Amino acid sequence: MDQAEASLFFRLVTRRYEKASIILTSNKSFVDWGEIFGDQAIATAILDRLLHHATTLNIKGESYRLKEKRKAGLLKEPPR
Repeated sequence: MDQAEASLFFRLVTRRYEKASIILTSNKSFVDWGEIFGDQAIATAILDRLLHHATTLNIKGESYRLKEKRKAGLLKEPPR
């Protein structure tokens, strides 16, 4: 994200903070969010608001789409 996009997302999260729910999915760990937003400070502020009253779920394993592609023969089987 560029600085303007990160700022807009921060404003969205801030406006909804403690007023409405947010459901958010990501394939990146919280440690990587500084790179995503291009600014560690804004990433920390966003995470602070998102995680304050949050319930987080960490789902491990292949995604449904990858499993279906493997079943269709479009991808090789994962190494074991």
